[in-house]
Amino acid sequence: MSGPRIYLNQPLSPSQDTELDAQAVTHLVRVLRMKDGDALRLFNGDGHEYPATLVITGKKTASARILDRSDEDATQPLSIHLGQVISKGDRMDFVLQKATELGVSEITPLISERCDVRLNQERMEKKMEHWHKVITSACEQCGRNRLPQLHEPLSLQDWTAGTDAKSKFILHPHNQQPLNTSEAPSSVAILVGPEGGFSDTEVKLCEQQDFSGLLLGPRILRTETAPLAAISVMQFLWGDFR
Repeated sequence: MSGPRIYLNQPLSPSQDTELDAQAVTHLVRVLRMKDGDALRLFNGDGHEYPATLVITGKKTASARILDRSDEDATQPLSIHLGQVISKGDRMDFVLQKATELGVSEITPLISERCDVRLNQERMEKKMEHWHKVITSACEQCGRNRLPQLHEPLSLQDWTAGTDAKSKFILHPHNQQPLNTSEAPSSVAILVGPEGGFSDTEVKLCEQQDFSGLLLGPRILRTETAPLAAISVMQFLWGDFR
């Protein structure tokens, strides 16, 4: 069944009518100009997709009539946890969007010595809400039925000490090794720094936590480019880019 995909944060089941929020109604009715009875697809992160039809109930209200439930998402062969130091402007949004499309399993925003973004608790909560919307929108577009888990921000030290991935990589020009020399792991952690890079102290800390340098060619990549290049290569070698 074709039609646009809409994320709803609520339980879904066949033969159910569920009300759509104002944002979804605006997108479907005013932007896409969909009509009563047109096809759409719902998902809520449980791994399934729910084919439905649009039911317009008023000038600014509509619901979705769920018709069926699709099979669950295929299991991903590689679990990728991205630890990304928070960057300025829309760079962080770009990384979260594209990392979601490329199939990461978990994302943790990080604070490091040279992180230029300083947010109080209120602003950080707003950022987390915004980043969650970026991720759900990316899932709507790319067809993922499970959202990557967005963790609360952590310090670099806490994240490196806490991750239990089978292989751990730091994107920093220090003791770099090409990926094709590594055995295929079931899980990886990728650590990406800010625009100014990591300090020597942070690099040593990561080495103590068994993070290895990762070689991604002869060029220095920006903070929003490096993780996407690394994820793509890992998905090709070990994941579902086959």
